[in-house]
Amino acid sequence: MASTVEKSKVLLIGGTGYIGKFIAEASVRSGHRTFALVRDTAPSDPSKSQIIQKLKDLGVTLIQGDLYNHESLVKAIRAVDVVVSAVGYAQLPDQVNIIAAIKESGNIKRFLPSEYGNDVDRVNAVEPGKSTFAKKAQLRRAVEAEGIPYTFVSSNFFAGRFLPTLGQVGGAVLPTDKVVILGDGNPKAVFVAEEDVATYTIKAIDDPRTLNKILYMRPPENTLSQNELVSLWEKMIGKTLERVYVPEEEVMRRIQDSSSSEVARDHTLPVKLMLAICHSVYILGDHVNFEIKTSFGVEASQLYPEIIYTVAEYLNRFVKIIEDTICNSW
Repeated sequence: MASTVEKSKVLLIGGTGYIGKFIAEASVRSGHRTFALVRDTAPSDPSKSQIIQKLKDLGVTLIQGDLYNHESLVKAIRAVDVVVSAVGYAQLPDQVNIIAAIKESGNIKRFLPSEYGNDVDRVNAVEPGKSTFAKKAQLRRAVEAEGIPYTFVSSNFFAGRFLPTLGQVGGAVLPTDKVVILGDGNPKAVFVAEEDVATYTIKAIDDPRTLNKILYMRPPENTLSQNELVSLWEKMIGKTLERVYVPEEEVMRRIQDSSSSEVARDHTLPVKLMLAICHSVYILGDHVNFEIKTSFGVEASQLYPEIIYTVAEYLNRFVKIIEDTICNSW
């Protein structure tokens, strides 16, 4: 007999942002009535207008409102069952406004704040990464203190932001001759495709196993050291790269010397913050240096084994790009 349980209605805050667009698509694809809070339903900015139109085309219902307008937040939240935040780096602390609106609305059965990175309660990052992670941890404590049902998502590295440069900070393309590796290249990192981050996230919202837990995304096939990642790429392109290892002392010097306003070419985050995060992962091993215990977390690829994705399959996309480039140059 088919299940008659109705899927939760989902409000996405930050749906026009980087990971938000993937989550919106996954939510609609999974059969959830999906709403997106937007400041302007018909923006004059062509790029923003294109994103808004894509959300409409997907079947997302747009609700005009603002993270900084309490009444609009409460009104939007009362129309749904689950709130998924995907706000950007600069707005992370402002999610306290969502917490206040959820408390007033009184109807939300799950809140997923914007994290999508390291487990912020289990990191050893240096500044400015330490302060950034602390802001996310403070938000976790606020959610817990208010008794709001939650799932915290720890997706580690977005594949689309790290694999196109083999994890190099500030890189623009996949290396074909030389690759820069932070530290000795042996600590393992986790790379998860944005589409899979979104799919795991949406699967979790109605799953009792993820209630008041951290949802970790740590697929074994996607958990590789930088040395392993480079070796995999070398095998794919049939060429050995020169590996340039940057010792931890030099990484720390670069973090301290980097301009606070300089933005990494492959990210929207400041270079020194990106370096601090990569120091946490590539040198300190913060993605995998702890055991996921059932008392606080669950692992997504174990909960949802039907989702299969590997780093090798992702890199194959770039092998084809290189092959096409060579063919077109003849």
